[in-house]
This record gives sequence, structure tokens and C-alpha cells, in this order.
Amino acid sequence: MEAVAEGLWGLADYAEKRGEIGKAVKCLEAICQSKSSFLPTVEVKTRLRIATLLLKHSHNVNEAKTHLERSQLLLNTIPSSFDLKFRTYSLLSQCYHLVGAIPPQKQILNKALELTQTVSSAAAVPAYQISGKLWSCNFNSQLANALIIEGDYQNAIFALESGFLSAAELYYPELQMFFATSILHVHLMQWEGQSLVEKALHTCDEREQCFGLLFYNDLLHIFYRLRICDYKNASQHVDRLDAAAKTHSQKAAQMQDLTNELNALNQSLSRSDLSFRERSTLSSKQALLQEGLGSIPSLASTGCLEIHADKIFLAPPPIDGEWLPKGAVYALVDLMVVILGRPKGFFKECAKRIQSGIHAIQVELAKLGITDGVREVDLQHSAIWMAGVYLMLLMQFLENKVAVELTRAEFVEAQEALVQMKSLFIRFPTILQSCESVIEMLRGQYAHSVGCYSEAAYHYVEAAKLTESKSMQAMCQIYAAVSYFCIGDAESSSQALDLIGPVYRMKDAFVGVREEASVLFAYGLLLMKQQDLQEARNRLAKGLQIAHNNMGNLQLVSQYLTILGTLALALHDTSQAREILRSALTLAKKLNDIPTQIWVLSVLTDLYRELGEEGNEIENDDYRRKKFDELQGKLADAHSSIHHIELIEEARVQVQQLNDITIKRAMEGQSMRINLDIPESVGLFAPAPPLSSSRLADLDTRRRGKKKI
Repeated sequence: MEAVAEGLWGLADYAEKRGEIGKAVKCLEAICQSKSSFLPTVEVKTRLRIATLLLKHSHNVNEAKTHLERSQLLLNTIPSSFDLKFRTYSLLSQCYHLVGAIPPQKQILNKALELTQTVSSAAAVPAYQISGKLWSCNFNSQLANALIIEGDYQNAIFALESGFLSAAELYYPELQMFFATSILHVHLMQWEGQSLVEKALHTCDEREQCFGLLFYNDLLHIFYRLRICDYKNASQHVDRLDAAAKTHSQKAAQMQDLTNELNALNQSLSRSDLSFRERSTLSSKQALLQEGLGSIPSLASTGCLEIHADKIFLAPPPIDGEWLPKGAVYALVDLMVVILGRPKGFFKECAKRIQSGIHAIQVELAKLGITDGVREVDLQHSAIWMAGVYLMLLMQFLENKVAVELTRAEFVEAQEALVQMKSLFIRFPTILQSCESVIEMLRGQYAHSVGCYSEAAYHYVEAAKLTESKSMQAMCQIYAAVSYFCIGDAESSSQALDLIGPVYRMKDAFVGVREEASVLFAYGLLLMKQQDLQEARNRLAKGLQIAHNNMGNLQLVSQYLTILGTLALALHDTSQAREILRSALTLAKKLNDIPTQIWVLSVLTDLYRELGEEGNEIENDDYRRKKFDELQGKLADAHSSIHHIELIEEARVQVQQLNDITIKRAMEGQSMRINLDIPESVGLFAPAPPLSSSRLADLDTRRRGKKKI
């Protein structure tokens, strides 16, 4: 009977290579369904193979789970067969993870870990001891993921540290690096303190990296640097990742081309009607192609992992997994280039990367069956978690596109990207639930940019209500305050003060300096309205220093310079006002930020008028009018668009609340491998009103008094 089994296994192999997965499964099922009895080990191997095919090529997780549970029962009667037991436990754990059954997953993993300890300590054969420790690494990794889903970060770190210890006992630096990086990821998710994260970063930097871990580790470094607003050091990691992605893509494409050519040649060699000369020629070519495939150098810095055309593995078997699929990793690299490049005004490169990233994600979504019209209730359970990754990435790209287009005053293009975000949220409300606050914030950005300040304030306030992120809440309150300032009446100014006060008092409690730089800008506006010009100048100068040295956000810097130039003029420091305003105009032109340009030009016109430089005043005002007319044309196009009213309307996006437990469980089941945890990427600060020196003199604060922070 073993010969029959081997024959059916061979047929299944042949069918799989031809891509006929259904036929392969049927060949294997013939063994399980046979009336003749096979040895238990034969049946177990067959069921393992069926489960592997189902998990790799289909969404039929429950069927795979059934085969694995049957295998587990059979293995209980066999005293040894450790490798089969370990493989069964590992695959069964993956099935439980995919269906969101975390308690049984933890149970099977703890059982597996007990067996690895028994094998490692009691096995007389050294190979078994090594195998036990390798599988211990696998099971500790999966257990950490399960614990993270339950929010048990401390025990997750304990599991990862156990895996790290097993890898160290094996003298396996690649596996040690895998666990060190995973520990860093958990610390970033938990964020108990910056010192713990720094320690985890240091541990990672001490160790050699495989190619897959280069992506994983560097992306985590970037997320950390973005969170603490260390953009300079983040850029170094982005540059390295970008170069690595290009190299990997080229090598993988080369490998795929050679593999395709070799497969076609093998097909030709299988023909029975070939002459001796033809077969000899094809065999020689086959040898050359095989040599070519073997000569492609490893992309790992240590040479520890081979290149795979369709995967970027994190670690060697039995870990043998990805953090994210290759397409998502490539898209993430593009996204990091955008997030770091946008504040510097590299809009051409950003547009290219946004387009590239969106296209790559749409291709991957199509593979998951997500095309136009598909909603989250239509998704297969096993596809939900990966769909969530790609949809979240897509929203990040669109978010940055809105920010770029608003900075460039391309309001219609910003509308289209924002409407697309709304449409995605309506179709996938559970998966994209965390994006609702971002959409409201962007609606506020759009409304403010087109002069609808009351509507902008409404959407910012709503955005703050929709998020639990203290950082996001603070930024939305600051944005709302600036919009209220732009309305200009006493009541709105009082509302702005009420929003700024709490944020200003806790500005030192945030990780990084983004909130401090932004609230100092809004606080400076407040002090100007209260006629406390010298104090406003001091606070704004501090904010400018932070924005310039730590953030590198040219738009925020140009706006800081503009308001400081305005203050210098109000304080009759015309020499400094001229210098500051010219710098502000240079930056605003680089960004093609027309509203800020008009603001700067208005103040410069006042400056030239005060200095009696009539020629400069006329020339400057003519240029201001030209830019003003250009902006008015763009505003007219935006206001006449069919999407304008929809976006500024003082109402949140209406979605059908599905309360689908299956979808929520699948989303909650996203492990640390796919928890991106990217800090908010939009740093766009909407321009404040053009407060010229003449308007400063007219501000009346006596009627409502000076409400102090």
C-alpha cells in the first residue's frame, strides 16, 4: 500500500506543478478516503500535504483545520514522529489564527512548546535536540502573536525572549535578529517608555540582518523616528530601504525570467519526439539556465536567506514566514519616501511614489477579489486581515495625496482623492473604522483651504471626537483653533482659546515635537490678537526653531516666517521683516503654496509702503494680484465641483453599521506581523489668515478681556 501512496503523492506533485490544485487535492484525498488501510504516518503526511495546499491556494481554512485535527488524533497513537507532530501543531495553530480562535491556538502552542522541551532535553540524537529548539522558535513566535491579539504584551515579550534564547543556544544569528526585531515591534506597539524602545533598537542594531529582516527592522526604525519627529535619522533608513527594494525587485525579476524560461525548456524536454541533436541542444541550454539561477547572489547582507521571486522571508525554516507580502513591503517603502519627502516639497517624486503605491495595492486587492463594488461583507474570512493591510495602506497614500494637492492649491485633485477615501470607508466601515477621524480631519483641511472656516472647524472638532489618539486629538484641536481665528469674530476667538489652552498646557507630554511646534503657532496667533506682540514673537521664534531643526516641514516653516515677518513689521523692525519675509516667500514658491505666497506678498506690500519704496510696492502688489487671481480661479473650480458641498457639509460620513462579528474578530486578529502602527502622516498646517500690520492695529481685545492660558 505504501507504493500506492507514493504513486498518488507523485501525481499530486505533478498536478501542483501544473497549477492544477484541485486535481492534486483529489489525488491526496483518495488516500484518506480509501477503504484499504494505510499506515498512520502515511495518512498523517497526506493530510498535512492537503492542509498545506488548501492554506496556500484557497480560502478553505476550515477544511484544512479538519485534516490537521484528524492528523493530531492519529499522532497521539504514535510515540515518536516528532517532526510530523511539530508540523501539525504549527499548521493547526495557523488555522486557529485565521479563524480567530485564539484560546485553542494558545492551547495547541503551549502543548507544542512542552513537546519541544521534552525533545530538546531528552533526545539522545543531537539532530533532534536542534530540531526541538528550532521548532521552539517557531511556536514562541506564533504564541507571541496570539498574546498580542489579546493585548497581553508582557507575556508576548516573554515568549519572544524565550525564542531569542533558543536561537542563541543554536548559535543562529539570523533567528536571534528575528526575535530582537519582533521584541522591538512589541515595544513600539505598547510604548511603555522611550528608554525601553531605545534599548530594543540598540539590540537590533548590534546584530546581523537577513534581507527580509532588513525591511522589517528598518521600517520599525522609521516608525519610531517618525513618532519622535527625528526625520533626519529616519531619512537614512528610508534611503537604505529604497535602494534595497530596487535591488531586490531587479534580482527577483531576473530570477522569475530565468525560472519561466527553464520551465518552458523543461516542458520541451519532456516531449518524446525530440531528436538526439535537439535534446542535446536543449539539455545544454538547461544547464546554462540552471547555472544562471545559481549564480544570482543572495540579497541578504549575511547570505543567510535565498532570494524568492514572490516572497521576502523574515527568517529561515521553521519560522519560514513573512511580516508582510512582498507587494505590501514595496508599497510601504514608497509610502515612507512620500511621508519623508512631502514636508520637504519633493512633490514630483511624491506624486510618482503615490501613483506607484496605489497601483501596486490595487493589483494586490484584485487578487483578493476586491474590485469596484465589492464590500467587506462579501469578503472571505481568511482574506479579511490581508485586505485590511492593503486597504489601510491605500488610505495612507490617498491621505498624503490630499495633503500634497492642498499644499499646491490643486483643490479639485484633492477633492477626488478625499472622495475616494470616503467611498472606501463606506464600503469597508469595520475594516477602516480607524480612518474615520482622518477623513474628518482632511475634510477640515479641505474646507479651510477653500475658505470655509466654520465648516472646517466643525470637521476638526468631529475628528477629535472620533479618535482615542491624544496626538491626533491635539492636532485637530489646534487646526480647529486656527479656523476659528480665521472667522475673526469675538465668539470664534473665544472658542479658539478654549481649544488651544488644554493642548498648550500638556504640550510637553507628547512624544516628539509635532504638537508643540503646532500649538506654539496657534498660541502665537492668540497672543497677536491680544496685542502681546513681544511675547508672541518669543513663542513663535521657539516654534520656528522646532519646526526647522526637528521637523523639516517647509510649509510650517514658511508660515512661521510669514507671521514672524508680520510681527517684525508691527514692531517697526523693518530690516528683519524684509529678510524674514523674503525667506518665507522663497519657501512658499518652492512648495507652490499659493495661499502662503499671497499672505507673504500682502505683508511685503505693507512693508514697502511703510518704507516708501513705491516701485517695490507696485511690483510686489502686481505679483500678489496675479497670484490672487490664480487662486480665485482654482477656488472657483473647487466650489463649482459636484463634490464640494458633499465634502464641507457639516455632517459625518454616513455608513451602514453592519456589526459583523466575523469581520471584527478577523480585524482584531491582526498580529504584530501586520500591525503597521505608522504615526499620522499628515503634517499639513493650513495657512492662517493674512494678518497684515495694518490689521494688527485694529484688533480689539478689550471687549472680552484677556483670557489667559
